[in-house]
Amino acid sequence: MHTSPSPHFALPLCRTAAVVALVLLAACANTPPTATGTATTAPTTADPATAPARPTGGSVAGQARTFSTQLATYTAVGFDAVPGWARDDFSESWPAFLGSCKVLNGRGAEWKEVCERALKVDGKSTQAIRGFFESEFSAYQIRDDDRKPDGVVTGYFEPEIAGSRTYVAPFIYPVYGQPEDMLFVDARKLPAGSGTVAAKVEGRNVIVQSGLSTRDMGASGLYALDLSAITRDTLDRKVRLRIDGKRLLPYYTREEIETKGAPNAKVLAFVSSATALYEMQIQGSGRIKLPSGEIVRVAYAEQNGQPFRPTIAQAANGKPRSAVKVRGGSLELTLDDGDGDDEDTGAIDSSVIRTRGFTLARPTASGAVVVPGRRTAGAVTGSGIKDPSYVFFKESTSPAGGPVGAFGVPLSAGRSIAVDPRSTPLGYPVFVSTRTPGSGAPMQRLTIAQDTGGAIRGAVRADYFFGNGQQAATNARRMKERGQLWILLPRGLAVAQAAVSGAIRTRGGPVGANLPQCLVPTEGVCVDD
Repeated sequence: MHTSPSPHFALPLCRTAAVVALVLLAACANTPPTATGTATTAPTTADPATAPARPTGGSVAGQARTFSTQLATYTAVGFDAVPGWARDDFSESWPAFLGSCKVLNGRGAEWKEVCERALKVDGKSTQAIRGFFESEFSAYQIRDDDRKPDGVVTGYFEPEIAGSRTYVAPFIYPVYGQPEDMLFVDARKLPAGSGTVAAKVEGRNVIVQSGLSTRDMGASGLYALDLSAITRDTLDRKVRLRIDGKRLLPYYTREEIETKGAPNAKVLAFVSSATALYEMQIQGSGRIKLPSGEIVRVAYAEQNGQPFRPTIAQAANGKPRSAVKVRGGSLELTLDDGDGDDEDTGAIDSSVIRTRGFTLARPTASGAVVVPGRRTAGAVTGSGIKDPSYVFFKESTSPAGGPVGAFGVPLSAGRSIAVDPRSTPLGYPVFVSTRTPGSGAPMQRLTIAQDTGGAIRGAVRADYFFGNGQQAATNARRMKERGQLWILLPRGLAVAQAAVSGAIRTRGGPVGANLPQCLVPTEGVCVDD
C-alpha cells in the first residue's frame, strides 16, 4: 500500500526472461468514440462555454486513439464497450475521486479544471456522475507490452494485531519508525556499471562525485560507494544506504535488523507475532491493538531498499504455489490456474501466509530479535523470515477513515486500488472488470488508483483494497483473479508519446522507438528514466 514511495517491498530480478514481441502499432489524432460509439460527447454536467480549449496533437488524451509506453499500450474505447459501465453505482466511487482531486488539482490546468467542475456534480446521483466522467474523460483499455488485455487482480486489507507500547513478553517484536541514519541516492544519477565511485553526503542525500579516482576517496568528507552491491530496481528509483566507516553500504537487511537491532530507529510499539508483523509490512499499514483497547494506527514510512524475496510456498507437486515471472527487472505475480490448493474453498491453511496474491511459507522457527536498549530473554534467533526486505512505519495522526495510501489520501474500502504507477498514475479513475473471490460473480466497478507497492508490478495489475476486519482479510487473502483495466484520462491531458508504427519492443524496453517508461511522470511516484 501500499503505497512508494512504495509501501510494499521492491521485487527482485530472479532470472532473465527474454521474450521478444513484434508489435505493430498505429496512431492517429482522431477523437475516440464515446459511450454511444460515435465521435460526439455525452451530455456534460458543466457549462460548455466554460470548458477549456483542448490542445491538438497525437499525444493528447481524447485525440490519440492509441499510444504506448515501454510497459503498456493504451487503446481508446467507447464507454459502452466497458463491461459493467452502465450498471455500476458511481456514487460509491465519488468520495474517493473527490479525495484524489485534493491532490490532482495541483497537477496542471486539465486536472484543476476537471476537479473544479466535479464540485458542481450531484454526488448522490449515479446518472450525474456517470455523465460527468463520460464528458470529461476518455476511456483507454490498458494492455501489457505483448498487447494482452488480461492481467491479475489481487486484494489487500488493513490488518489488526495485538501489541503493547512497552517491551514485555509476549510483545517482543519491535515496530520500527524510519531510521535516522538512512541515506538516499537517486539511482538515475548513478554511473553505469559495477565499479566503485566517490560520493559525498549532504544531509540525507548522497551525491556521487565525478572526475575523482579511487585514490581520492581517503579525503575528508568522501565515501566509497560500491555500485555492484546496490539494488537499483525500486519504483521510486531511490537507493537506500548507510555509512560504515569510509564506505557507503546498502541499508541493513531484515536479518541484520533482527540480529543487530536498529538503534537509529524509534520503536512505535511491540507485537507478539513476527509473522503478523511481516504480513502488516507487506500490506503497508495496520492497526495495533493495545491491552487497554486503544488502537495505534501505523502507515508506511520507508523501506530498507532490499529486494522482496519471499519464501514461496510449495504445492504438493513441488512447484511454487504462486506463479511468478520476470518482466524487465522485476518479479511479477501471474495467475495460477487450477493449482489445486484450498483457495477456492476458503479453508484456512495454517502452514502458509496468503497475502497480496502470493502464497508464502511460514517460517519453521521464530525466536527473539535484538531490541536496542533491551535485554533479550534467551538466544537471539530471529524471526525465521528469510526475506531481506523490511518496512518501517509511522504513526498515523488520524484514526478515522481508511489508511492513507501512497497518494497521500485515505483509502476507500471497495473503491481504492493499488497499481503500478508507471502504467497507471496515482489518483486516476480506473474501471476494473474481474470476479468476486469465492463466488466468481462479476466484479465490475469504477475504482480510484490511490496506492502502490513493490509487489504491484505490471501494466494490467491491480490490488483491490477490501478495508479492515475479518471479512476484509478473508476476501483479500482469497482474491487472485483475472482482470482487465480501463484508465480514464481527462480530455486534453498530455500523455506518453503516440505509438510508433513498426516499433519492435522487448520485455522491459523498446527497440527502435524512444518510448517513455511512465504514462504520466509524477515526481516522487513515477520516475521516468
